[in-house]
Amino acid sequence: SELIKPYLGSKYKLTEVPKSLIFYMSKHSGPVNEIQWCPVWEQSHMLLSASMDKTVKVWDAVDTGCCLKTYSCHSCAVRAARWSSCGRRILSGGFDSTLHLTDVETGKQIFSSKTEFRISALKFHPTESNIFLCGGFSPEVKAWDIRTSKVLRVYKAAVQQTLDILFLSEGREFLTSTDAVSRDSADRTIIAWDFQSAAKISNQIFHERYTCPSLTLHPKESVFVAQTNGNYMALFSAQRPYRINKKKRYEGHKVEGFAVGCEFSPDGTLLVTGSSDGKVFFYNYHTSRIIRTLSAHKEACVSAIFHPVLPSLLATCDWAGEIKIWQ
Repeated sequence: SELIKPYLGSKYKLTEVPKSLIFYMSKHSGPVNEIQWCPVWEQSHMLLSASMDKTVKVWDAVDTGCCLKTYSCHSCAVRAARWSSCGRRILSGGFDSTLHLTDVETGKQIFSSKTEFRISALKFHPTESNIFLCGGFSPEVKAWDIRTSKVLRVYKAAVQQTLDILFLSEGREFLTSTDAVSRDSADRTIIAWDFQSAAKISNQIFHERYTCPSLTLHPKESVFVAQTNGNYMALFSAQRPYRINKKKRYEGHKVEGFAVGCEFSPDGTLLVTGSSDGKVFFYNYHTSRIIRTLSAHKEACVSAIFHPVLPSLLATCDWAGEIKIWQ
């Protein structure tokens, strides 16, 4: 993309809060569960989307707003999809309990496998590009190796579902957020794992009685944020023992049972989140104050993500199947 080229060699400038709608993309016929910009900066005009309509789509979300490709390898809702680090493949998983690794160009499956559970979370290892974690409606999270098409390791907890997965510190540790919130205890809501040994490091991280539908890591500081069903985002240290920051809380948006995603801007100054009322909220990371809200969608907005290179470009998606690009 000619728009991205001038930014490739230079340092990322300060993120600006987007104000105006550039593209309105409405080819999905069901809720959009996940969106992700291509991680290869030269190809970061491409946006991936996964939907309840059983498809994964790739869009040119910078120059034209057009759908470039549709992949229909799933027989049920696609709950999770991720770009590979090389930007040439897409990993997807859904409620048909199948995993597919698809070649972006040809649309052919490089790897396919059936799991024993409906998939709701997928994350590639940050340094080992052939390994990914898969979680869903099961007490188990599995580490897979694409080269062998086999499960490397299993991480087992006394939970029914994994809601999200987040890698920490070069992938040596990772966190899972789960549905384990009971009347008498909130342990196991967020669990920290040792990637290599599959040992639990801690399950005493978050003590409020709310599930956390999404987790996100700060790009520069050793902290992470958990989106909670208490209609606020909580801030934690990403170092053991992963203490919560009791002084900061990001609230004003609504979650209300939707898997509302949250993310930091690439420079780490802003925290952005969707909201079940269709709005997008921009918080100042340092002060935790709301900087601006954007009336983005009529239905629940479940994801809002900043472009990795262009400093004020934002993609949002909603429960009606719409994707919008803002600047």
